[in-house]
Amino acid sequence: MSYPIEEIEGIGPANGTKLKAAGINDTDALLKLCSDKKGRDAMAEKSGIGASTLLNWANMADMMRVKGVGRQYSELLKASGVDTIKELRTRRADNLATKMSEVNAAKKLAKATPNESMIAGWIEAAKTMDPLITH
Repeated sequence: MSYPIEEIEGIGPANGTKLKAAGINDTDALLKLCSDKKGRDAMAEKSGIGASTLLNWANMADMMRVKGVGRQYSELLKASGVDTIKELRTRRADNLATKMSEVNAAKKLAKATPNESMIAGWIEAAKTMDPLITH
């Protein structure tokens, strides 16, 4: 599922305008153009946004491919130490649920903390997906 580019936490209107001017209107385009270092470097030059920032946003867009992981949960996963599909695949749902609950209580990144069953579904879904980001 593709989302409007501003759905990624931290992009906002100003960076959204820069990305759109560079040809990135949604998360699918971000993943296509920023999935590897060469693409991120080219987009950094074209948009004026740093390659490391583009990598961060591309990782969040990659996580948002998992059904049920949108803007808030991709940010909460990242804050909980899970920033890639590859990383999500290796996690235990019970441990990640505990960590996400702790992080969300402290940072209030999502309206609700996902339960262990939901997280287990994300982990299983991630196991069936090819990671799109290379470093």
